Amino acid sequence: MSAGAGVAVAITFVWLGMVLAISFLEAPLKFRAPNVTRQIGLGIGRLIFQALNSLEVAFAVVVAAIILANPPPANVITAFLIAFAMLATQLLGVRPVLSRRSDKVLAGLDAPRSRGHYAYVGLEVIKVIALTVGGLLILFGER
Repeated sequence: MSAGAGVAVAITFVWLGMVLAISFLEAPLKFRAPNVTRQIGLGIGRLIFQALNSLEVAFAVVVAAIILANPPPANVITAFLIAFAMLATQLLGVRPVLSRRSDKVLAGLDAPRSRGHYAYVGLEVIKVIALTVGGLLILFGER
């Protein structure tokens, strides 16, 4: 395995682990902690997801640069393009909607429930699958 491929695999699985831990473990559990109000949970969630998404963008840029420098097979490129597209859709399409709602809740207003979380989670599931496939294809495809 080339050094670039090794870096891509490492970044992919760190990225995957962060998404799984934060989106599917931390996010739902924080609201079950004692004395965590909806406002506190949303405030914490916004900070955590801003940090996660910033790292995801950095990871995507590095992986894309590695792919561009030494293009792997088409199936690897497709898997990562799907992951990149899911991230872009989350950041540009879903997060603004969720942010507008959380702004209202944090301001003390009673905002209606949002279906945006379902869209975000659905995109997250697709991204997890794409990262898993892309990382495994690089890991085992160059032997």
